[in-house]
Amino acid sequence: MHLVVEVVTPDSEERDRSAKPIKYANAGIKFFWRIELDGRDAVAYAYELDPAIRAYVPTGIHRGHLRTDIGFVVDIDLDLRKPTG
Repeated sequence: MHLVVEVVTPDSEERDRSAKPIKYANAGIKFFWRIELDGRDAVAYAYELDPAIRAYVPTGIHRGHLRTDIGFVVDIDLDLRKPTG
């Protein structure tokens, strides 16, 4: 099982949204997540590869928290506003 996570920056926005998902799908990467900023909030866009069409289908948009099971449990705090330390 493979998971790729792209963290989008202004310089990589076009590649991360269009070119890279096609490359990852062609390589057979099962899960693809794209992390972007929406204002000051992190948003995770989650996709799973549909093998019949060899393209990603959306499985969720996560704000504040990402919890899912993709063969193992993933539990990520996306809240950038919490104090650290």
